[in-house]
Amino acid sequence: MKRILIAIAATTLLAAPAMADMALAKSKNCMACHAVDRKLVGPSYKDVAAKYAGDAAAADKLAAKIMKGGSGVWGAIPMPANPQVSAAEANILAAWVLSNK
Repeated sequence: MKRILIAIAATTLLAAPAMADMALAKSKNCMACHAVDRKLVGPSYKDVAAKYAGDAAAADKLAAKIMKGGSGVWGAIPMPANPQVSAAEANILAAWVLSNK
C-alpha cells in the first residue's frame, strides 16, 4: 500500500508542473498559434525544443522572443510581441517549451 501511495504521489508531482505550464500557455493565448506536437501558425513546441536542444542560452532566447516577438527563424510568418506576458511568465513558458521532447 505504501508503495502505491508513493507511486501516485510521484506521478502527481511530476505531472502537475507540466499541466500548470500548459495552463499558462493557454491563458496567455500561446495555443492559438502553437501546439505541442503539430505545426499550426507557428512551429510545434516539440520542434522548438528539438531545434534548441543543447543550446545553453535557449531558455533566455525563447523568453525574449515570447515577450518581444520575432521573425525569420521559422519562416515568413512573424511571431507578434506578447506584452501580456511578464518576464517571469516568459521564463516559465520557455522552460516548458524546451521540456517538450
